[in-house]
Amino acid sequence: MKIMVLGSGGWGSALAIMLAENGNDVTLWSFLNEEYKTLERDRENKQFLPGVKFPENLSLTDDMNLARDAELIVMATPSFAVSKTAENLAKIITPGTIVVNVSKGIDRDSGKRLSEVIEEKLGDNAEVVILSGPSHAEEVGRRIPTTVVVASKEKEIAETVQNVFMNDRFRVYITPDMVGVELGAALKNVIALCAGICDGMGLGDNTKAALMTRGLTEMARLGVALGGASETFAGLAGVGDLIVTCTSMHSRNRRAGILIGQGVSPEEAVKQIGAVVEGYYATQTGMALAEKTGIEMPITQAAYDVLYNGKSPKEMMHSLMSRGKKSETEEVWMKHIKW
Repeated sequence: MKIMVLGSGGWGSALAIMLAENGNDVTLWSFLNEEYKTLERDRENKQFLPGVKFPENLSLTDDMNLARDAELIVMATPSFAVSKTAENLAKIITPGTIVVNVSKGIDRDSGKRLSEVIEEKLGDNAEVVILSGPSHAEEVGRRIPTTVVVASKEKEIAETVQNVFMNDRFRVYITPDMVGVELGAALKNVIALCAGICDGMGLGDNTKAALMTRGLTEMARLGVALGGASETFAGLAGVGDLIVTCTSMHSRNRRAGILIGQGVSPEEAVKQIGAVVEGYYATQTGMALAEKTGIEMPITQAAYDVLYNGKSPKEMMHSLMSRGKKSETEEVWMKHIKW
């Protein structure tokens, strides 16, 4: 299959390498001409995947017009660039092209899911699909076994993408739940940032386990309110992605959180990471969605207060721990217990 990967960061590069090794005709697009020339010269992404050479059948370009000939396009830009990239793509895309979005986030300006933004820009010219799950680029690029999920409104399209991406080290499941998969991908970054803050504060495993568990509850609560399936959050795009992002030093969100927990300002922490920290922005959009739906999200609220309202991590940890008494599973009481 003829494939164009838009975005030559770590994730775009890792997927382009894998898709080329799967036998596809792959072109990797860079937004910057200078970056394109560097990648073409080195035949590897030394910044994000040092030592991982590009296959011979992987081409490089800075000309998006080449996407006109692609049967499948992978959008691997940062979430803030998805809207503009889709807008430019709309001018050249061939009707019927499959567009696989692998960016994880929520559109900052509209609060919409990224697939919604892409569909608005491309209209009826593309079949939009989501790929997500516990998948660090550093590991996929080095052929470490990984499992992800593909979400699409059409089963046949999902199966096509599954066949194109899948091999003996990259296993792909499919689901119709685009809402749940996308929200899981975006909101877990907020919880991962908080997990890093806990690490930076020197707190223990008990704290992180509680944070991840209750964070997953928040993610699912909001996701279901917006039309997602609760089962999705118990799967690869929910708990799977949450685990890997909260526990790995590959995670920019966790690393930024560690700095914040050590006393570095949020703005400086993001700057020191030197790449996009999606959780920093997803906290804003997550809070906006919580307020819009009336869903209670105390951990996300605490993250927002630390990131944007100048509250200290210690102050917000005390606030979370001293909240009023709650039942962990209120619906269980309602269904099975009669007092």
